[in-house]
Amino acid sequence: MNHPELDMGEVRERLAALRARLEEESASSSDARDTVMLDQTSVGRLSRMDALQGQAMAKAEEQRRQLALKRITAALTRIERGEYGECIECGEWIGRARLEWDPLVLKCIDCAE
Repeated sequence: MNHPELDMGEVRERLAALRARLEEESASSSDARDTVMLDQTSVGRLSRMDALQGQAMAKAEEQRRQLALKRITAALTRIERGEYGECIECGEWIGRARLEWDPLVLKCIDCAE
């Protein structure tokens, strides 16, 4: 049984909206993750270093987005199984406010500490 205090339709909609936003961000930032070209005739060393740093930051952000997308898929799977809102450690219900704040949490506040 899913969390008794939550409307699973709302949770699904929220997760779907979060997924769409992350996928949109991923698509719009693909240029920032592209290979930085070495052309010192048009770009100086410092500018290239800035570009490499920007690329590394964009790649790290993409990794965070991909992890969040996996967590969204896992949350939707838990809803389908009827396990959404149960702490993965102790089996107790995760607090409603905690799930409303972050619908991807897996542990109750006691087990998360």
